[in-house]
Amino acid sequence: MACAVSISTLERAWRLDDHVALRRERFGALAYDFDTRRLSFLKSPELAELVRSLDQHASALDACRAIGIPEHTLPTYAQALERLAATGMIRERNAR
Repeated sequence: MACAVSISTLERAWRLDDHVALRRERFGALAYDFDTRRLSFLKSPELAELVRSLDQHASALDACRAIGIPEHTLPTYAQALERLAATGMIRERNAR
């Protein structure tokens, strides 16, 4: 069942929340929410690039493919996006 959730996550359109800023780091990036003061670590450069590019693509899957994320690692990235969505770092593009 977890795979179905991951696939659903990748099929949706996401964006970085308006109150969140990303700071580049060697390991990937720091995401800081200015409203909640929550700090999240994006622990790979690929994940940081994915989050930065989400609003440029029709879905998270399209963004993954555009930056060259291998198909066999998609569930890992879907889980990371799910965690970022759960903490409010990213939002569905059509959500307010």
